[in-house]
This record gives sequence, C-alpha cells and structure tokens, in this order.
Amino acid sequence: MRREIIFLQDSRKPIEPKPTLTQSIESLSSLISLTHSIRVFAVKWQLIRNKLEELKSGLVSAEDLDENPAVSGLIRAVMATVAESFDLARSCVDLSYSGKLLMQSDLDIVLGKFDLHLKSLNEIYCSGMLTPGHALIVSKPGIGACKDDLRFYVKDLLTRMKIGDIDMKRQALVSLLAVVREEDKYVKIVVEIGEVLGVLVGFLDTPEPGIQELSAKVISVVAGFDLCKGTLVCSGVIAPLVRVLECGSAAGKEWAARCLNKLTQNADNAWSVSAHGGVTALLMICSGECSTAEMIGPSCGVLRNLVGVEEIKRFMVEEGVVSIFVKLVRSKDDMVQMNAMEFLQAIASGDEITRQMVIKEGGICALLKILDPLSAQSNKSREVALRAIENLFFSSASCINMLVNFGFLELLVHYLRKGEASVQEIALKVASRLCSTSAEAKKLLGVAGFMAEFVKFLDAKSFEVREMAAEALSSMVMVPKNRKRFVQEDQNIGFLLRLLDPEDGNPAYKKFLLSTLTAITSCNSGRRKIVNSGYLKNIEKLADAEVSDAKKLVRKLSTNRFKSMLSGMWHS
Repeated sequence: MRREIIFLQDSRKPIEPKPTLTQSIESLSSLISLTHSIRVFAVKWQLIRNKLEELKSGLVSAEDLDENPAVSGLIRAVMATVAESFDLARSCVDLSYSGKLLMQSDLDIVLGKFDLHLKSLNEIYCSGMLTPGHALIVSKPGIGACKDDLRFYVKDLLTRMKIGDIDMKRQALVSLLAVVREEDKYVKIVVEIGEVLGVLVGFLDTPEPGIQELSAKVISVVAGFDLCKGTLVCSGVIAPLVRVLECGSAAGKEWAARCLNKLTQNADNAWSVSAHGGVTALLMICSGECSTAEMIGPSCGVLRNLVGVEEIKRFMVEEGVVSIFVKLVRSKDDMVQMNAMEFLQAIASGDEITRQMVIKEGGICALLKILDPLSAQSNKSREVALRAIENLFFSSASCINMLVNFGFLELLVHYLRKGEASVQEIALKVASRLCSTSAEAKKLLGVAGFMAEFVKFLDAKSFEVREMAAEALSSMVMVPKNRKRFVQEDQNIGFLLRLLDPEDGNPAYKKFLLSTLTAITSCNSGRRKIVNSGYLKNIEKLADAEVSDAKKLVRKLSTNRFKSMLSGMWHS
C-alpha cells in the first residue's frame, strides 16, 4: 500500500501518518502468530501472548474510533511496543540473542508494557468513551470448531468482561452463559483460563444486580462438573457467594444458593460455608417472609448437605431450624414443601431428640395435612409426605399410636384404594413397612381393612408391587384375628391358589403366597377352603418341582382328617 509523505512548512523532514486502529490490530495478530513458532522462554512468551490476545480483543471493540485522542495515543504506544516485541521474537526464533538473563529481562519489560496498555484501555472503556454501539462482536465459533477458536472466543469475552462498560460486561456474560450451557468444551476452557473464574468471582461482589446474577449463573453451570468444583473453591468462590446470600438481589440469592448446593455435595466444603456465615444466611432466607420459593428451594438443599457435619447440625438445631422447616412444610408452594420435608428427614435421621422436636413443633399434623384428599396438593408432595412419615415416625410405637389417633390409617387406605398410580405405590410401600413394625400394628391394619387392599395388588402388572403386597399379606396373617378375617372372605383363598401358577417365574412372590396359605391352615375352615378350591394342582406341581414351601404346605394339609379329601395329591 502506497504510503503518503507529509512535509511541515517549517521543516523538510518527512512525517509518516499516524498508525490506524486496523494496523495495530493486524500487527498484534502477526505478532501473536509469530510467537507460536518460538521454542525458547516458552512461559514468558505464553504470558505475553495472553496479553496480546486481550489487547487485540479490546482494540477490536474500539474500532471506528481512530480519531479519539485517547485511542490514538494508545495505538501509537501499542505499535511501539509491538515493534520492540517483533525484534525480540525474531531473536528468539533465530536463537540470536546475546544472553538468557538479558533476554528474560527484556521480555519482562515488554510484558509490563503490554500490561500498562491494557490498563490504559480499561480506563478508556470505564470513561464511557467506548460504548457497545462501537463494539465489534467476535462471532461465536461454529459447530465442530477447533479448540483454539473456542479459546479465542472465550478470551475475547474475558477482555470485554474486564475492560468493557456495564452493558458490554453484561453482554459478554450473557454470551458466556449461553456457550457453557450449550457445550461442555467451553466449561473446560473457562477453567483452563483461570483468569475467567477470577473475574466471575469478582463480579459476585459488584453492586450491579444484573452482573452479579449472570456471574452466579455461569459459576453454577461450572459447579455442576465434579472436576471443576475444586478449582472453583480454590478461586475463593465460597465467601462471595455467602455475601450474595446475605445482601444480594432475590435472583442473586437464588443462584448463589444453587452454586453452594452443588459445591456442598462434597462434604469437605461444608466447613468453609459455615465458617463464612453461610448457615445463618441460609436460615434467614428460609425463615424470611419476603423470600421466594425460588430462593428457599436451593437454600434448603444446601442446608440438607450440611447436616452431615454433626457440629453444624447442632448449630442449626440451636438456631431453631426445626421450627423453621415445620413451618415450611405448611407452605402453599409444592417445591418448598418437598424440600422442607426432605430436610426434616435428613436432620432427624437417627436422632431421637431432633425427631421429638419435629413432633413437638407439629410435624405430624403438618404432614398429615398434605395427605388430606380435600387439600390442593400435588401427587408428588403427597408421595414425599408419605415417605417422610415412614422415615420419621415408624421407629417408635408411641409415634405410630399418634399417627393412628390423627387418622393416618384412614388416609393411607384411601390412597391404596383411590390414589393415582404413583401415590398408590408409595402408599403400598408405607403400609407394607408399617406391617413389619409390630404385632399391634398388624392388628390395627387388619381392623382398618388393609388385607383386602393387599389382595387387590397381588395380580398387579408390576412384579415389584405384587411381591410387596404378597409380603405384607403374609405378615398380616401371622395375627390370629387377621387370619380369621382373611378366611371369612370366600374368594381370597381361591384367588391366592390361582396365582400360584407354576409358570410364574417369581420365586419370592410364590414364597409369600405359600407362607400366607400355610398360616391359614392353622384353622379348619382355612384348610377346608384350600382343599375345596379347585386349584390344588398348582400346589402339587410346585411340590413336584421341589419347592420347599409347597412341600411344607402339602404336609400341613395331609393330616388324617383330610387324607380322604386329598386322594390323588402328591405325598411327601
């Protein structure tokens, strides 16, 4: 390209025109390219290359502002340093430098100059002279782009986050959030370029809510990768996240809690959260009248992760956590309810004192209220409530009596009869577990009509449901009064014998059915109904197949009184 020569009136010395922004960007690109061929002082040149790429991205954003005096001055300074760097780069490529120590010193000086240029550019941006309207946005690499292109894009976003004004920072964060959500490769690059995490962590303390929230969202995505959690913690992310919990915006608190929820899945990080006042901040959110469901949900999750540390758990209890969470169980929001119920199960697990506190605070009534068929609760909430009642109260006879007095059995049998499939299955599991707690519980279930419901599930489509119902029924008929009730229903015995199809490949299921039939042979009417059922062949085939429980049943039936009725049957 022809270069113009300008002469001043008072001097005949030629003055070359000032370098343009485009020329400076091209020079930076050429220098970056040259540095990749250097094989000596690799660490120094990598640091210089990082500064060059940041500077280039920042100058690209300043395009079309050549006439701005501040930008023009910066361009001249950059070009001078670039020229100096070219000389050093060629010396390193040709190995023509005079000494290692001198070259290292020269490289440090150049690195410092580029750092000053970046600071100057940052000041220009902060002054408001460069606005997003003048910024040239680097296009996001397409599908299948190489790692170098992805790195360049992330570094460009980093530059914008560092030296841009508020709007440019926000746009860069939006772009970064989009790519880390879209592709895991970007998450790895964000972690590799450690400065990105440093900037994101710094943004958590910004007074700008939008910047704070976007940063927390990006960090939350990164925290979702196990290999990245340690790097995040080493970047000092926990303390600023706790500060966001204390005084951030509603959305900021939500995303800070989401981040901590992921990070505290590793118990080693629990102490760090507690040491920075995180437990108190989380309890304030959970008990705050202005807290939203979006804030409370992940906050519950963090606290649930922390209860595994006994000292932190005791602190929570002393701070009134049980009262707070029983209150949350009464919330009108399903997600808040479910999180609260799961937390109470976690904190009271294996802890009788805390479990008694749950009862004292009205936990039983709060859970039963969710099971009220007339209440507007989701099926998912009812499932969680049923599991919570089982986990919290079935280990104590006194608690079971309280449940019975409050009408729990009526609610449970209601869901066995009329509940949605998912709730029905949980109700069956809970009822089955209740059967195994004591003989008194079996009697209560018998009076409440549970055996008829168990029988209905014996031919369910799910093998797991069949087996569960068969086991519960087998347990129930161990009680004499329940056996009498079962035998009184004429269709029960025939139904069980019909289900003993030798072709059915579920041995555990058959074992429980045979156990039930063996138990009812203790009464004459039971044995008589078995013999008269018309399905004795099923027992005979199982006995012939060496099924031990079938053989035992045959022995029970083969008493003197019934031998004449059992002619033709197999005898052991």
